[in-house]
Amino acid sequence: MRARLLPHPLLSLALFVIWLLLVNSISINSIVFAALLGIVVPMITQPYWPDMPTLRNPVAIVGYCLIVLYDIVVANTQVALIVLFKRSADLRPAWVCVPLDIRSPEAITVLAGTITLTPGTVSCDLSEDGRAILVHCLHAPDPSAVSADIKSRYERRLKEIFE
Repeated sequence: MRARLLPHPLLSLALFVIWLLLVNSISINSIVFAALLGIVVPMITQPYWPDMPTLRNPVAIVGYCLIVLYDIVVANTQVALIVLFKRSADLRPAWVCVPLDIRSPEAITVLAGTITLTPGTVSCDLSEDGRAILVHCLHAPDPSAVSADIKSRYERRLKEIFE
């Protein structure tokens, strides 16, 4: 019965919390609507999730989120400094191909989202076989360092979480 009512409990909880954060008030109406969203959306989307992603190390998610939040703050500062003080002629935009060791579609999706959330970088394409992701960087004097940074800061941790 629980599997039919809550096929994806973490998604249900996330939808519940996100809705309450979006409406920015805790009233009976917002709680009831958040609960309905948390129940109905996973039930409707359940056929598109035949397998639940397995999380090998759920505790590592907290550490990953903290690192991503820190990197977003640092990147915001760096991009602001670039926009305000760096001449266009001094910018070194680059396309960086990052080879992937992770194979889980969920891990690759989280990695692509993380790259895009970090100001100054955008994940643009995934190779057909899922073994490389193409990233555009606003300023990357050393593209190989960007690739190494993505692999060490994000991909390694995602591998611990998902694989």
